[in-house]
Amino acid sequence: MNSPAAPSTPLNALARIRPDVRAMHAYGVQPSTGMLKMDAMENPFRLPAHLQAALGQRLGALALNRYPGDRVLDLKAALAKYADMPEGYGIVLGNGSDELITLLALACAQPGTGQRATMLAPMPGFVMYPLSAQLQGLDFVGVPLTPDFELDEPAMLAAIARHQPAITYIAYPNNPTATLWDEGAVQRIIDAAGAQGGIVVMDEAYQPFASRTFIDRMRAEPARNAHVLLMRTLSKFGLAGVRLGYLIGPAALVAEIDKVRPPYNVSVLNGEAALFALEHADVFAAQAAELVAQRTVLVNALRQMPGIEKCWDSEANMVLVRVADSARAYEGMKARKVLVKNVSTMHPLLANCLRLTVGTAEDNAQMLAALQASL
Repeated sequence: MNSPAAPSTPLNALARIRPDVRAMHAYGVQPSTGMLKMDAMENPFRLPAHLQAALGQRLGALALNRYPGDRVLDLKAALAKYADMPEGYGIVLGNGSDELITLLALACAQPGTGQRATMLAPMPGFVMYPLSAQLQGLDFVGVPLTPDFELDEPAMLAAIARHQPAITYIAYPNNPTATLWDEGAVQRIIDAAGAQGGIVVMDEAYQPFASRTFIDRMRAEPARNAHVLLMRTLSKFGLAGVRLGYLIGPAALVAEIDKVRPPYNVSVLNGEAALFALEHADVFAAQAAELVAQRTVLVNALRQMPGIEKCWDSEANMVLVRVADSARAYEGMKARKVLVKNVSTMHPLLANCLRLTVGTAEDNAQMLAALQASL
């Protein structure tokens, strides 16, 4: 009887993975058990008990054996009403705004053409912009903000003229700086991007805490802003765990983005939870108002704290501060069971900066005590 042949030496399957992917680090979420979690700009408020019970009943009655159906249309209509979407606009849903950023890059990439599309954004900004560009094969151009985290309008206009980006992101307010940039400068940058045929995405993830929204300009001057898309998420609204983002803009443009969306990307559970929340939008609006009030208290306390070198104004549910040694302060706060975000390695302009989430009065007091003891 012949003995079985020895198995051949397997090839290195890891070599099939793109080199740039193998060189990357996966997105990390800090372990937070037993910690006060002030690192991710989450809404600290839980649903009231009676709403928890009502939501549980609704989710329990869903037909989980079926793919999402027409209820998605109800959700789109509810979001359009909530955002006061202009006439002639369309809406596309994402599994969080992260997925929408991926879809935009995918729709604008130019594989097989010998040309590479470009994505442009002010930096420091949201980490998903350059990451999505890299993974979908776009070039990314980051235009530094001023040292005080304002838009460098001349630099933005020069970069647009030179690189002619397919997508320009403007976070409004910005993460991690919490700044809401000058509306006139933003419009001039939008005009410049449109003049060379580019798309502009206004990322309003933190809109519930901001003093203005760009959708008002889109509604007032639709022709001037016909190349502008508005992106929002329900994460900062109070549903970070639901993972639902939405993109609105001129219907013809949105329809093209929708073509690259995976089917059934929003589950029946996510969709129904979002619908339920929108039916109780007043509850979440009250929570946002409370966080805005607490933000004022927090900023005032930080500006009086010895060891805080700079505390920037905020139009979001986070506050950026600079300290003498951000690594030491971060580790000290962590040892005291408070998690914040050390953003100092994200960009040279963020040297020794910490990003603090705005929480309840009790959370903020605990955070401030841990920070003061750690400086």
